[in-house]
Amino acid sequence: MDKEHSHSGRPRSEQARAAVLYAVDDLLMEVGYAAMTMKGIAERAGVSRQTVYRWWSHKAEILFEASAIDAAQELAVDPAANPLDDLAAYLEALVRFLAHSPAGAAYRALLGEAQHDPAVAELLSSKDLLGDSARVVIERAIGKDTLPVPLDQATALLIGPTFFWILSGRDSARLVPRELAEDFIRDLRARHRSP
Repeated sequence: MDKEHSHSGRPRSEQARAAVLYAVDDLLMEVGYAAMTMKGIAERAGVSRQTVYRWWSHKAEILFEASAIDAAQELAVDPAANPLDDLAAYLEALVRFLAHSPAGAAYRALLGEAQHDPAVAELLSSKDLLGDSARVVIERAIGKDTLPVPLDQATALLIGPTFFWILSGRDSARLVPRELAEDFIRDLRARHRSP
């Protein structure tokens, strides 16, 4: 038996895991977070509940993992020719993610649930889906050592306006990512000049 076939159960397990992650996104869009159950996720994925519980203890964990995987892909932007274009491209991706992506819908659902479920709040605090991607772009576009504020604060300044706008139910079409990027750069420059 060659190496490729020596772990005959593993590929099937990975297929089942992927099926669960896809199922949770679909169910969120169809029935919403509150109506989603572990049983429903298992049925949708075509696996047993035991298989689902092998990896996750509750639906928020599945949804968070699916959202994190998708966010890493959807919020990764190629470097642009200049800092403004780089930041604007990131903010365009952020708007798409938060306002239009199933993964963004999952993330918003988890944020809402975290307001009254400490376990979900703890889960969300374990990985900063938006901040991780924004830090990469800020370091690349501006440079970590040239920031007038700590990197985490710069990240909040970049993400904050878009995050607040969309999570407060406003029309994402009214956001102009390039203008937001210009505001961010202007704010950083003003902080450089401040004593």
